[in-house]
Amino acid sequence: METAKDTIHHDVGLEADGDDDTPALSSHALEALKEFLDEQNRALAEASSAAAVEKQGEDAVALVTEDWRLSQFWYDRETAETVAAEVLALCQSIDSPAVACIACPTLYAYLKKIDPNVPAQLLEYDKRFEQYGSEFTFYDYNQPEDLPSSLKHSYPIIVADPPYLSRECLEKVAQTISFLMRPGEPYLLLLTGEVQIDRASELLGLRPCVFRPHHSSKLGNEFRLFTNYDPGTRLGGWEQA
Repeated sequence: METAKDTIHHDVGLEADGDDDTPALSSHALEALKEFLDEQNRALAEASSAAAVEKQGEDAVALVTEDWRLSQFWYDRETAETVAAEVLALCQSIDSPAVACIACPTLYAYLKKIDPNVPAQLLEYDKRFEQYGSEFTFYDYNQPEDLPSSLKHSYPIIVADPPYLSRECLEKVAQTISFLMRPGEPYLLLLTGEVQIDRASELLGLRPCVFRPHHSSKLGNEFRLFTNYDPGTRLGGWEQA
């Protein structure tokens, strides 16, 4: 079968520049080159993700491959287990617990691994997670309240990991959180970049914890975990100003 690389090798056409006769790639060759480079990038991303899972050990939860085009970056095992343990501790402290996981499939997977009976709903754009059946809800942050009415005001515990580090994205995710929150005093956890620290406080009344989340793929942005409640000694407590 002819590969993209073969196509580039055989189909590269050179067009002369009208001014100085400098050879230039034809539009067909440029498109073939783009396809080849995209395929190479996907292969590298898959290899990196597989290596990260192998490094974390046999007990790590298997997830689909990260799709960088969807701004997907899975938590490392320590982060996923730490946040899952916190959520499960909160579940034990309230009657009729229910957890909404907004754009954080790693957390959902670890919650179900540790306690298969925990009532949790994954709100996620990537339809590969439809494998979770009725506990998957398609979610596009651009339509923050375009969700089933059965989810409205149903969750006393909400964990969100907005896909982008923009104010617009956080504002829309905040709308979704408001839609999902059960009346009373719900527990909110937000995992996002440190650059959002002021916005997290302004939009949701959250404070950063000492615990620092990390991802399987090394990211350049520093990430933080924010809560609307004092976790005490868990998560290292709230960071002191």
